[in-house]
Amino acid sequence: MLHPTAKEADIVRNLAAAYQQMTEQIGKVIVGQDEVIEQLLMALFSRGHCLLVGVPGLAKTLLVSTVSKILRLTFKRIQFTPDLMPADITGTDILQDDPETGRRKFVFLPGPIFANMILADEINRTPPKTQAALLEAMQEHHVTAGAQTYPLPEPFFVLATQNPIEQEGTYPLPEAQLDRFMFNIKVGYPSRNEELEIMKRTTSTQYIELQAQLDGEQIQRLQEVVRQVVVADHVFEYVADLVRATRPGEVNAPKFVSEWLTWGAGPRACQYMILGGKARALLHSRLHVTTDDIRAVAYPVLRHRLVTTFNADAEGITTDRIIQRLIETIPLPQQEAAAKVRRA
Repeated sequence: MLHPTAKEADIVRNLAAAYQQMTEQIGKVIVGQDEVIEQLLMALFSRGHCLLVGVPGLAKTLLVSTVSKILRLTFKRIQFTPDLMPADITGTDILQDDPETGRRKFVFLPGPIFANMILADEINRTPPKTQAALLEAMQEHHVTAGAQTYPLPEPFFVLATQNPIEQEGTYPLPEAQLDRFMFNIKVGYPSRNEELEIMKRTTSTQYIELQAQLDGEQIQRLQEVVRQVVVADHVFEYVADLVRATRPGEVNAPKFVSEWLTWGAGPRACQYMILGGKARALLHSRLHVTTDDIRAVAYPVLRHRLVTTFNADAEGITTDRIIQRLIETIPLPQQEAAAKVRRA
């Protein structure tokens, strides 16, 4: 359990307060989607990238642009199309005249990737070669052009959107690139009352003014605080048990895993689950991570890292259903199981 100094405790309180204020500001523009907003902010404070999956018209682009405004971050939107080239994302060297010497020289012209928050809209509409242009940026936070390497501004955060129902003319993301995303966030339809509110807000002359909450430097400090949260050994063990159980052929994997999965999650899933649990604990004003935090982040962390079998697809078994079954099957650590019994 974390025992912070007075300064760190103050930062933690500020983070919880900032989270509350951010959700209020986002709520002025976005109706509902509370779980989506929470997961997006958890990834932000964990230095992770997100893949938002949902049908058109669910305000995925509006959500990202709204978050960038309340966080005082530079924001760029890249519309992915079949003819988009890697240089259109990262930038390119152009030939210019040097006014001092009169000679020509190559000057690097930065692409739209040079911003704090990147919206990769409909990322699966562009070929793998262009998709791969994001890999170095997402993992290393820099871009290489020719013999030069250019650092990206910090904090750096990529949000990609994907349409799950329109597959014609699309290029599925390879597993290596999917693994770079911390969360796969499922954006669902609004409720009836939320849809009524959306109609009222978007068909009037109402003007919404947003107030910026945090700047880039403050976000980076809060990202450091998230990583300082201490996790108990039994929580680490629970994460390891949960992730290892997704791998067919693993000794302790449940029987249904080999029937429904051809490939399970790798070590990066463990790392992201722990980081997500830390961020969730702090956003809820707690200084320790519980298995409830782990279970909450298991869905967005694992759903894009599990490869289903033909039988699972034929039976309509989704990765979310498999994750739910795993959570029901993998026993809680003795420490937390005993604590839950005492509370009951």
